[in-house]
Amino acid sequence: MRNRGFEVVKGYEDKGINLPVRKTKYAAAYDVEAAEEIVLPSFNKGMKPTLIPTGLKAYMKSDEVLLIVPRSSGPKKQGISFPHNVGVIDSDYYNNPDNEGHIFVQCINLKDEDVVIKKGEAVAQAIFQKYLTVDDDNAEGIRTGGFGSTDK
Repeated sequence: MRNRGFEVVKGYEDKGINLPVRKTKYAAAYDVEAAEEIVLPSFNKGMKPTLIPTGLKAYMKSDEVLLIVPRSSGPKKQGISFPHNVGVIDSDYYNNPDNEGHIFVQCINLKDEDVVIKKGEAVAQAIFQKYLTVDDDNAEGIRTGGFGSTDK
């Protein structure tokens, strides 16, 4: 029985995508890499974040969530910041009908010049966690889409 893990999404099978790994024995997070080279434009007021494709999807138990968090070196080394601070990947995002559960990392570039993120460069960390619900929780909705679809 599979509990949790990462898989490559369709269309990226032959693109040399590395599944995320923990780099040290006691690390909480798995390093997530960019699936292709992306240019992050220098931030201007009102601009939308750049979505960095990872070529990955994640499966987990129904009472778990995958948190996509910034790397501590991201702002200093790469100029990367997350406009939302933490990305939340729900268990039902896996294999959704819109995008198969493809995980994207939303970023803005804090530097004064454009920044090139190279394919295979670590851009985020991923942490699997259990979550709790309240006593009177009665969520019955079914995911019908991909990125940003739970509010529809």
